[in-house]
Amino acid sequence: MKLSKVSQLVLVASVGLLVAAMLSACQLVTIDYLYLASAGSGSSSDGQVQTFAVDSQSGALRTGPAAVPSGGVDPVSLAVSPDYKNLYVANAGSNTVAHFSADYNGQLTKQDAVTLAGSPVALAVNAAGNALFVLSGSTSATLTEYAISSSGTIGSVTAQEALSLPGYTGDPLVPTGLVSLANNKAVYVTVYDQAAYNPGGAVTSTANPGWVFGFTVGGGGALTPSLGSPFKAGVKPSGITADPTSRFVYITDFASNQLVGFGIQSSGLLTFLINGPFRTGAEPSGVAIDPRGIYMYVSNTLDSSVSAYVIDLNTGTPSAAINPTGAATNATDTQPVAIAIDPALGRFVYTANYLGNSISGFQLDPNAGTLVQSQSTPYPADLHPTALVLAPHGNHSIQSVTP
Repeated sequence: MKLSKVSQLVLVASVGLLVAAMLSACQLVTIDYLYLASAGSGSSSDGQVQTFAVDSQSGALRTGPAAVPSGGVDPVSLAVSPDYKNLYVANAGSNTVAHFSADYNGQLTKQDAVTLAGSPVALAVNAAGNALFVLSGSTSATLTEYAISSSGTIGSVTAQEALSLPGYTGDPLVPTGLVSLANNKAVYVTVYDQAAYNPGGAVTSTANPGWVFGFTVGGGGALTPSLGSPFKAGVKPSGITADPTSRFVYITDFASNQLVGFGIQSSGLLTFLINGPFRTGAEPSGVAIDPRGIYMYVSNTLDSSVSAYVIDLNTGTPSAAINPTGAATNATDTQPVAIAIDPALGRFVYTANYLGNSISGFQLDPNAGTLVQSQSTPYPADLHPTALVLAPHGNHSIQSVTP
């Protein structure tokens, strides 16, 4: 049958609209960039930082701009500035912290670096964006505060604190984690006493093994020990985070498979949450709270899983009721050592899987807190990823709670 010219035009237009609709439906929109620190591909002694783009609909990851050297050996921690234009990388194997600028497309460019006396373990940038906190050392923990310029450049040291236990000043303290409160008023760091907790070796101290040190932040960045600091924190604290209202601190205890919660008093004093500590999976490592401060997630290295909790906004008590069948419900690839939540929508959760050489992704139900594995997870990564952090892309709004 021969179609008239008008019919042909209608047919062509219809096909065009159909194709356009299909392309629109399949369009990939990036809402965040995910930065991943790893040992690299094996072709260089330097570590690497890979960039992945997060799809707005599914949370699926796709490769972003080319990976860059981490600026040193053995990167172990990442932190971003509040404006998400700067990335900081702690390189434990070379005792350095490197600063990278991040452009609109997620491309990283190295800008400057500082060298420390000991190995950096954890990083945090304060919410004001003018201070970088670095926790370093292998058996002698030190907290160092650097000034940051408006362009993100790492400046001079503004404060430094060597950590020691009262009554056990000779005990070696192994640093593990660091968090800066959203209200800019305090910093907390975790350590464990190797003389009191030393699997496979001799125990020579009667001190409590796990501790958290608190410091209030004053004018010019001055650090003052919080009232009552240090505070007992289980056996081997591993990860630490604080809620976005700066009312609660949570610490994972790697050795006892527990989550320890504290309330934060106005003086910086920490008080144990009632009914705690709280059960996790085996060997918990990282912990993250969604931007609204409602849900919390813990990566369990031995279980290769994520534990999910809902936070009572009045008491800070985390409940595992949203994960009633156990941590194994949210399975990851092998040995998740770090966990992060996307800041743009607060809808996606990711883990860095050290032995899996991958990233596992989940979709977060904002009404229930439950997790569902994202499309095509896990996502291949370079060798032995250790840390990850996310930054929103473009003009996407950021889910947040004002302290």
